[in-house]
Amino acid sequence: MNDLKRLFRYLGSYRKDLILGALFIIVETGFELVIPVLMADIIDIGVANRDTAFICLKGAEMGVCAVLSLITGLLYARYAARASYGFGAQIREAQYEQVQKYSFANLDRFETSSLVTRMTTDVTVLQNSINGGFRPMVRGPVMLVMGIGLSFMMNAKLSLVFFVSTPLLAVILYLIVRKVAPMYGRLQKAVDHLNNVVQEGLTAIRAVKAFVRGEYEAEKFESVNQELMQASQKTFQYAVLNQPAFQLIMYTAVVLIMWFGGNMILQRNLQVGALTGFLSYVMQVMNSLMMISNVFLLMTRSLASAKRIIEVLNERPTLFSAAGAETEIPDGSVDFENVSFKYKKAAQEFALSGVTLHIPAGQTVGILGGTGSAKTTLVQLIPRLYDVSEGKVCVGGRDVRDYDLTALRDAVGIVLQKNVLFSGTVRENLLWGNRDADDAAIWRACRDACADEFLSRMPQGLETDLGQGGVNVSGGQKQRLCIARALLKQPKILIMDDSTSAVDTATEAKIRSSLARLKDVTKIIIAQRVTSVMDTDQIIILDDGKVHACGTHAELLRSNSIYQEIYYSQMKGDGADGAEACR
Repeated sequence: MNDLKRLFRYLGSYRKDLILGALFIIVETGFELVIPVLMADIIDIGVANRDTAFICLKGAEMGVCAVLSLITGLLYARYAARASYGFGAQIREAQYEQVQKYSFANLDRFETSSLVTRMTTDVTVLQNSINGGFRPMVRGPVMLVMGIGLSFMMNAKLSLVFFVSTPLLAVILYLIVRKVAPMYGRLQKAVDHLNNVVQEGLTAIRAVKAFVRGEYEAEKFESVNQELMQASQKTFQYAVLNQPAFQLIMYTAVVLIMWFGGNMILQRNLQVGALTGFLSYVMQVMNSLMMISNVFLLMTRSLASAKRIIEVLNERPTLFSAAGAETEIPDGSVDFENVSFKYKKAAQEFALSGVTLHIPAGQTVGILGGTGSAKTTLVQLIPRLYDVSEGKVCVGGRDVRDYDLTALRDAVGIVLQKNVLFSGTVRENLLWGNRDADDAAIWRACRDACADEFLSRMPQGLETDLGQGGVNVSGGQKQRLCIARALLKQPKILIMDDSTSAVDTATEAKIRSSLARLKDVTKIIIAQRVTSVMDTDQIIILDDGKVHACGTHAELLRSNSIYQEIYYSQMKGDGADGAEACR
């Protein structure tokens, strides 16, 4: 319940709508409960005395009550809809804003599919709880109390039926809720699994078709779909038990009231109209109890969803700017001082261990190493995408933890290993680098990244739509657009994480030549090809998370076995060439 209480803080201005909705429900219920009293008077007074005027008067009063009940019901529906959907929008926005604050370490704790479910399905459950559950939640107790009170006033003896049936219904409801509560949590996890498979299958649809694995993916989807179906069936087969149980008790109560009430009429201790009105209250009271039971089931499911949403909101970002953080980065120098890093505190081994490096401002540095040597991990520490576990990383002579995160990341341009483009035009994607860039700056960045070559051939140029995730351009074109986007930032440090792997060597040479003209920018280039880093000021060789060697191309070619192996395997040199190169 604490989770729901916290989430209801996000009602904000919609709290007034919820309060007005509750007031209209109470008024509506009052009008409905007056109708049985008027009906009893019509039968016992109007019909018994054949008083047509009295019957018409009371009939008109019943009609007015019915119309007013309808109007207040419609007003409730309006305010409840505003409150529920406004509430859902506020929670989704709060979750999305919180996720934007997450560091990579925070994001590692949630699957993407799970975050999607928490922002959609779980929020929808809460919306439905208000839209569909708020009415019975208010109406049920009001009708229960007023109905029992009025029925007690009509006939105290017959009202004893309520005091027997109500506790019995409460016990049944308790048993059902106790059984169903944990099932809702498992149901939402099954939705997570389904979303995960759908996301993977649609994202990698081209790979699926290329490897002719459509049947395998269909089987995998069928498996998680069956899991969700079975979880839903098992959950709701228990959840719906409240209705037959309540109806059994309700109609048993009606039969008993008819039996005892009929005997009382025969003994002239009760009038027919009073029994008719009393039966109306019985139906209303029993319906109110059924409403309350449905509310409990809705609340049970809401609690499961609220817990999952609160987990997202409670996740504290592991990275944040210190108080009084520096906002000015003097230059692009980078220093690693005995840096060690592991992705999780509980991990037994470090991904990086004892790294010490000095990269002067304006220098071009190449990083080579085998798969899994932690090249990407190393450069992710510079813009504080992760924080070091030991040691420190300095930019411009200061620890990166002393800088404002926004200022630090604005000073670092990074072209990720996995190219990321968004739906929209080329211009919209490039403006991510600098939202205020004009056409001249955009085309200059495109020329430096050799993206102008293909953009100039496109009829719409910068207004070309890239499609979802940039599907309308090739891998090499994606890389060049990503490089242009990073150059638009005019960063002090430019990190290129294997970002020319999909372009031809001639184009790569042009890009390297363009980057060489950026004298005030520190350039860190992760590459698989030796030719990509041969002309850099220094080359760093990483091996198993440690700096194996550091030096220029000539120095490493003479003295480092790993570099020699990479060089000769790619340049296809033989032993004689190697000996000559070493001399």
